[in-house]
Amino acid sequence: MGADSAVEDDAPELPSPADQAEQEARLQAAREEAFAQGQEQGRAEAALQWQQKFDDYLAGQGAAAARQLGALASAFERGLAQSQQMLAQGVLELACDVARQVVRRELHGDPQAVRPVIQEALTSLMADGQPISVRLHPGDEAQLGDALRAQFAATAIQWIADADVAPGGCLVEQAGTVVDGRLEKRWQRAIAPLGIDAPWDSETEHGTD
Repeated sequence: MGADSAVEDDAPELPSPADQAEQEARLQAAREEAFAQGQEQGRAEAALQWQQKFDDYLAGQGAAAARQLGALASAFERGLAQSQQMLAQGVLELACDVARQVVRRELHGDPQAVRPVIQEALTSLMADGQPISVRLHPGDEAQLGDALRAQFAATAIQWIADADVAPGGCLVEQAGTVVDGRLEKRWQRAIAPLGIDAPWDSETEHGTD
């Protein structure tokens, strides 16, 4: 009997049903808390990943938009430069048209206009002492021939009425040297620095004569 009683005294006491229920409740609460924390952490990580992806997407879209905007700006600048160049070209051509019309009207009203050109050409060639030929439009030769012959009587000059020379122009030749005083050549030399092609004898001008 004594031995059995000692064994019974050394046996651990079993928790009461109330204690077991409390422990189970604590374990369940811990599990639920851990589960909730895991869910919250998972949602936070997922949100961070999506935010990073969204930021990357926006950055890519922004870079593409910036490139497109830069391309549009460059195209606009090129178009503006071309428009300005075309406008400037148009202004120059218009100015040339106006100048050409004014000169033509002055020549029609003043047949003496070619005389300084002839005088300058003859002055530059007379020093050689060789014969000179001067070609003029028949109308100019009729009006200026006598006065020019008298002015340069001491020089061997052949005065030629040439219908191929337009009124207001002249061709002065001496031993292969040609001074081209035709209007179309003088006009081209005058407008050459402008870099435009505006012939003296345009269709419009022919139509207005």
